[in-house]
Amino acid sequence: MRITAFAFAIVAMPGLAMADGVGITADMMSASVPTPTGMVEISRNQDTAHRLEGDWTLTSRPCPNFCIQPMVPAPGVTPVGELEVIAALQDPGTVVIDGRIRPEFEAGTIPGAISVPYNEAADRLGELGCEVDFDGFICEGDIPQVVLFCNGPWCGQSPTAARNMIEAGFPAENISYYRGGMQNWQGLGLTVVPGGAGG
Repeated sequence: MRITAFAFAIVAMPGLAMADGVGITADMMSASVPTPTGMVEISRNQDTAHRLEGDWTLTSRPCPNFCIQPMVPAPGVTPVGELEVIAALQDPGTVVIDGRIRPEFEAGTIPGAISVPYNEAADRLGELGCEVDFDGFICEGDIPQVVLFCNGPWCGQSPTAARNMIEAGFPAENISYYRGGMQNWQGLGLTVVPGGAGG
């Protein structure tokens, strides 16, 4: 009887909320983000028995090429997590970039992310408001913040993109790096869409 009364007292306490499902945070069940094909709702998979399958469950890929990446791929770059990625997707002044090769992007990406493969990133700075210069680009004035991601903590594609962009003239302080990438995103059961369909 005491346990029941204690449990009831906890539930009845103001400021404590019982979970209604698998939320993103205690206060956020989902987030709407704009994409080229319309708004997409990001939420977590509500099936509490859901498990990842296939490549996303692999833990030991050979290094190189699949070496663990640092949290900061270049000086001045800011590491971010899932909540910051969701906020970036909702911010019109930020571009979320999937740095993976195009077939990986097309197979599934974060809603609202655009495809800029890592080997093209330094050549496509004009799309981010930079001006072509003899030695690369001049990136001044109203240029966006960018968030780069790829497959996960062992994927070197977006860290390579960040370093190449900085070398070509993009300011490091305008770059954030989501090291968790698709592996962590899917590991948390967050929404994934085919690239080009909300991506």
